[in-house]
Amino acid sequence: MVQPLDYLEESPSQTAGPYVHIGCTPNFVGIEGIYDQDLGLAPFPDDAPGERITVTGTVYDGTGTALRDVLIETWQAGADGTFGPGAQGWCRMPSDLETGEFVLNTVKPGATGKQAPHISLWIVARGINIGLQTRMYFEGDDHSADPLLNRLEHQNRRGTLIARDTGNGTYRFDIRLQGEGETVFLDL
Repeated sequence: MVQPLDYLEESPSQTAGPYVHIGCTPNFVGIEGIYDQDLGLAPFPDDAPGERITVTGTVYDGTGTALRDVLIETWQAGADGTFGPGAQGWCRMPSDLETGEFVLNTVKPGATGKQAPHISLWIVARGINIGLQTRMYFEGDDHSADPLLNRLEHQNRRGTLIARDTGNGTYRFDIRLQGEGETVFLDL
């Protein structure tokens, strides 16, 4: 005999879901009083040395639909390529809940040893069981000696890790979870 299932409420899946915002960016979702302000709003203070840049982008699923509940954390070196004192370099960005677009206002990182200037990203959202890690490099920089880019098995996918220069210190970096133009993700 088949049991009726209409009396059981659906439980949350094992993904980040909307809960990641409640715990990580409560002010962003209207839960005030936990923190004066959400942690990681900017990777550097306004007076940090270096070129100020803005990176915008959207995370798309396999159907090309923008994910509107994404949370991205970034880590980066300062303009001098170091992670020294006073150079926080960490940021937490929720995407716009209507459009799915994220905005990162930061300092353009310097090269770190042989590594070309880059920003590391960790992406979580509804439907993602384990946070995804990737890197973003910058169009116009010399990437020829970067050890990570040079180790990619499919060199034709390098472009998925390059933010496009859109002028006036702005860059565009869209992330595709699967399908055509799928972003390279790192197993760290």
